[in-house]
Amino acid sequence: MGLSLAALLHLHLWAPCYWAFQCQNMGHSEFRLDGDYTIAGLFSIHSSIVTMKSRPERPDPFSHGYHLFQAMRFSVEEINNSGELLPNVTLGYEIYDICSESANMYATLSILAQSISSSSHLHVEVLRDFTLYQPKAVAVIGPDSSNLALSTAAILSIALVPEISYEASSQILSAKYIYPSFLRTIPSDRLQVEALVRLLLDFNWTWVAVVASDNAYGRQGLQTLYEVATKKGICVAYQGILSLNVISSSLELEKMVQRLVVSRANVTIVFSNRRVTHSFLKGVIQQNVTEKVWLGTEDWSLVPEIWGTAGISSIGTVIGVSLKHTPLPGLMKFESAYISSMAVDSNANCQANGESCNQICTQCRKLTPNKKEVPTTYDTQAAFNTYSAVHAVAHGLHHLLGCHTGACHKKTVYPWQLLEEIKHVNFTLYDRQVYFDNNGDLLIGYNIIQWNWDSQDWNFSIIGSFTRNPDRLSIDKHRIRWHTEGNKVPISRCSKACEAGEKRLQQGMHQCCFQCVACPSGTFLNKSDPFDCQPCGKEEWAPVKSETCSSRTIVFLPWNDPISWALLTATTLLLLLMAGTAVIFALNLGTPVVKSAGGQMCLVMLGSLACACCSLYCYFGEPAWLTCLLRLPLFSINFTLCLSCLVARSFQIVFIFKMAAKAPGLHEACRKYHGPTLFIGASTSLQTLMSLISLVTTTPVPRKNYDKFMELIILECSDGSSLIHSLGQFYCGLLAILCFVISYMGKDLPESYNETKCIAFSLLMYFISLIAYYVISSVYQGKYLPAMLTVSNFSTLSGIFVGYFLPKAYIILFRAELNTTEYFQTSIQSYTTKRSSD
Repeated sequence: MGLSLAALLHLHLWAPCYWAFQCQNMGHSEFRLDGDYTIAGLFSIHSSIVTMKSRPERPDPFSHGYHLFQAMRFSVEEINNSGELLPNVTLGYEIYDICSESANMYATLSILAQSISSSSHLHVEVLRDFTLYQPKAVAVIGPDSSNLALSTAAILSIALVPEISYEASSQILSAKYIYPSFLRTIPSDRLQVEALVRLLLDFNWTWVAVVASDNAYGRQGLQTLYEVATKKGICVAYQGILSLNVISSSLELEKMVQRLVVSRANVTIVFSNRRVTHSFLKGVIQQNVTEKVWLGTEDWSLVPEIWGTAGISSIGTVIGVSLKHTPLPGLMKFESAYISSMAVDSNANCQANGESCNQICTQCRKLTPNKKEVPTTYDTQAAFNTYSAVHAVAHGLHHLLGCHTGACHKKTVYPWQLLEEIKHVNFTLYDRQVYFDNNGDLLIGYNIIQWNWDSQDWNFSIIGSFTRNPDRLSIDKHRIRWHTEGNKVPISRCSKACEAGEKRLQQGMHQCCFQCVACPSGTFLNKSDPFDCQPCGKEEWAPVKSETCSSRTIVFLPWNDPISWALLTATTLLLLLMAGTAVIFALNLGTPVVKSAGGQMCLVMLGSLACACCSLYCYFGEPAWLTCLLRLPLFSINFTLCLSCLVARSFQIVFIFKMAAKAPGLHEACRKYHGPTLFIGASTSLQTLMSLISLVTTTPVPRKNYDKFMELIILECSDGSSLIHSLGQFYCGLLAILCFVISYMGKDLPESYNETKCIAFSLLMYFISLIAYYVISSVYQGKYLPAMLTVSNFSTLSGIFVGYFLPKAYIILFRAELNTTEYFQTSIQSYTTKRSSD
C-alpha cells in the first residue's frame, strides 16, 4: 500500500500538476469555507471532454456541475445557520473543480494530504496504520462519474475517508472489499438494469440491441444488462461500444447504426453517458432510422439538450428511467443571491496565491455561467442527491459528537469513526428517506418517463415507476404514445411467440430464435424452461399441448354404484335360488328326476356353483389383499369342479345308452372303481394345484394400473402369474368343450334323460359370456371392467343353473306325474324300440 501511494504522489507532483493548475488556477481549492469540520466536494464545473491541443486550456463552464456545486454550498450553510443538527459546531468545505482525470487525482490527493509548514506544499504520510490519520477533510462529496469515482474511492479507502457520490452509479463500486469507504445517494446500476429488464419483459421485448459508452459506466452496465437479460430469456441481438469522443458523422457511428438496423431489433437500450448519447442519437437521425424504441438510463433520460436535438422526434419512442424527482426549495434563490453578490463585488481582489479565495471572489467568476440559468429537472434531481450526501455527513457527525444532548462535544474526528456512523444514518428529507444498505447504496426506486414531442419546449411524462422491496414495475400503458402506425406497441422478437403448450426448438445461437413444437401427451411445458417438455408425475396426466399436469383420478367399482347394486342384487338372488334348489333336491334325493340328474352329484354341483357365485362379491369396492387373494381361485376351482361333474354325468348318460352293450367290461370297471368320482377329483385337484402355484409365485395384490388410461389410475388386483392363470382358464375351456361334445352326442336320448341337452345349453351360455367379455375388454379398460367380468361370470353360473337345475326343480314342484319310475321306464322303452327299428 505504501509503494502504490508513493507512486500516486509522484504522479501528483509531476505529471498532472500543470494541467490541474490550469483547471484550478488557484492553488489548493476552488472555493473554501472554514469550519470546525471540513467536507470536500468534487464537481465537474467544467466539461470533462478534453480535445487534443498543443497545450492545456481551460474548458468552457458546464452548468450542470455548477448547480451541484451550489447545492453543496447551500446545504452546508443551511446546516450551519440552523443549529439544530450540529449545535455549536460549524461545517467548512473545500470544493474542487475536477474538470479532468488529472484534476480529479490532484483533488483527491489534496484532500488526503496533511498541511505542513508551507501551505503551498502537500504532505501524505505512508503509514502501516491509518487509524489516527487526519486528512484535510473528514468526508468527501462526489465525484459525479463512475470513472473518476473508481480512482477516488480506491485512494480514499486507504484511510477509510467517507466518500458519498451523488451520480456515480457503477455496480462495481458496491464491492465493499475493494471500496470500503464508498457510499452514494444514487442507486446502483444493478437496480437500473433490473428496472430496464422488467420493462422489456412487461412489453415482451425479447430481441433487443444495446449500445454503451466506452467507460466504466457503459461497460459495466452493458455487462450487467447482458447477464440479467439473458437469464430472463431476453436476447441481445447486437451490442456495441462507442468511444467517448465519438462524433455523429464518424464512420464508426455510421457502421454501428447500420448494424442496429440489420439486427431487426426494434428496441435499443442506450447505456451511455449524456455526451456520447447526444452524438449517437444525432447519428441515428442522420441515417433516418424511424419507428424504433429507445430505452435510456438515468444519466441522460432527463437531459434537455438531447431532447432538443433537431429532428429527434423522428426516431420513434424514447422511454427512460430517472430517479424520483424531489425538488430542493431555496436553491434557485440561493444561486440568484450568489450571482447578485458577484455583481456587487465585481471589483473585489483576491490574494496573489489564491489561498483565501472564497465563494464571492471575482477571480472565481469564470467558474459560473455567463448568464443566470434555471436548473432543469435533471439538475435539481442531482442537486438533491448532493444535498442528501451533505446531510448524511452531518447526521453522522451528529451521532459521533453526541449532539442529541443539545450541545455537540467537539473532539478530534477520525474518518473511519465518521464512516461507521454514516453507514447507519436513517433520516428523512422532503419525504424521501435516506439510509444506506450493506453495500453503501441508497434504496430508492425509479420513475419511468417518456419523451413528448408535442411542444417546442422540453417535455416528458411519467408513465410508471419501479420500486424496491419488493421489486415491482408499474406502467400506465394508456399514457404511452407509440410513434408507430396506428399507435401500436412495437414488436421486438426474433420469432413469433409459441402457443400454449408448445416448446421452443432453438435455431441458431440465440435462444430467442426458435420453432414451435407441441408437447406430446403425458408431458407439459414448464414456463421456466420453454425449450423442454417435461414428463408429468406418475400420479398425473396431461393432454397434447399442455402447460400443466392434472391429477389422475383413481377409479374402482364402488359398492354404492348403481351397476354394483344391480349385480349384487342379482348375485344374491341367484345364491338364494341355488340354496332353495339344493334343499328341494336334498328332500327329493330318491326320486327319478334327481337320480337321473346325478343324485348326490347334484348337491356337489350346486355347492360348487354357490361357492363360485360368492367369488363375485370380491369384485366390488376398493380392492383389498383378501379379496384379491380369493376371487380368482374361488371361482376357477369351484367352476372346474362343476364342469368336471357335468363332464362325468354327460359321459355316464351317453355311455349307458350308446356304449354299455358294446363294452360291458368298461362299464363294469367304471362302476367298480368309481370312475366318475376319480375323474372329478383328479380334474379339480389339477385346477387347485395350478391356482396354488399361481398364488405362491405371484400373489395377487391390490395395485394401481397406470397404463390403461392416461387420465385414470385403475385400482385393481394383479393377475398373478399370467402363464399359470392362462393355463387355468385354458383348462376350464377344455373341460367345457369336452363336455359340450359329449353332450351333443346324446341329443337323441330319451326325453326323461335330457340332461345332455340342458348341459349343452348351459355351456353355450358359458361360451357366449366368455367371448363377449374378451371382446369388450379389448376395447374398454375402465373402472367398470370388473363389472363386465362379474356379468360374464354371473351369466355362466346362472346359465348352468337355469339350464341344468331349474327344469328339474320345476318338474319336482309342478309336474309330479313326470317324476315317476313308470314314466322313466316308458321313456326308455320308447327309445329302445326306436333304436331297434333304426
